[in-house]
Amino acid sequence: MKSVLVTRPKHQAEPFVRELEHYGLNSIVFPAIEIRPVSGWTVPDLSSFSGAFFTSPNSVRFFMERLHQDSPEELDKLRRMRVWAVGKTTAKDLEEHGVSTEPVPRIADAVNLMADIEPEVISGKTFLFLRGSLSLGTIPEVVARRGGNLIEITVYENVKPSQGDTDTVRQLLENGVLDCLSFTSPSTAINFFEAIGTTELPERVLIAAIGTTTAAALEKLGMRVDIIPPYFDGPSFAKAIADALHA
Repeated sequence: MKSVLVTRPKHQAEPFVRELEHYGLNSIVFPAIEIRPVSGWTVPDLSSFSGAFFTSPNSVRFFMERLHQDSPEELDKLRRMRVWAVGKTTAKDLEEHGVSTEPVPRIADAVNLMADIEPEVISGKTFLFLRGSLSLGTIPEVVARRGGNLIEITVYENVKPSQGDTDTVRQLLENGVLDCLSFTSPSTAINFFEAIGTTELPERVLIAAIGTTTAAALEKLGMRVDIIPPYFDGPSFAKAIADALHA
């Protein structure tokens, strides 16, 4: 049975593991990042914003937890705002709170999301950006270039893996146990290779990226990317990996 390293945080890995199992693949979960809430911020008055950007399910999770706990009256304001989500999963998580989002581009990354927004939508307006500690600067850069204002709130932080877990994965690689390394964000890729301390991999190991942004981060590290799914979601990612490994 072929084995895939899953670098997602533990609380997000299970659905993807089930998808891989559906294709007869074994999963080894090694969270290249763990997610923790950030303290010291408050939910602002949302009536002062023209819109909000959520870049991941984690940004939805931690922002909505704080909103429901401390400022439930702000939910109706959020529901009336224009809200953009990077990826279908992020949009679906917002919908569970009754928050509708703008259409999600087929290529679900920040670059394509911002490309679909007309400049006049941004110019002269103020937006809220809910982010993690390792979020890329794509959205702030575009908003600034188009004459908008952006208030950023870091609602969660990314924590690197433990030394013990890292040593275990390094041994699995050396012993030829792993057939594919899967990455679902630039931070999982960067953290993984920083943790293991090398970008030298056994030749037979495939590298899979869930989307173009993650692939670009891997290529910047000097890695080749063997697998990118046609749609940037878990089920499509699992199928693309299975197709490559069973070829």
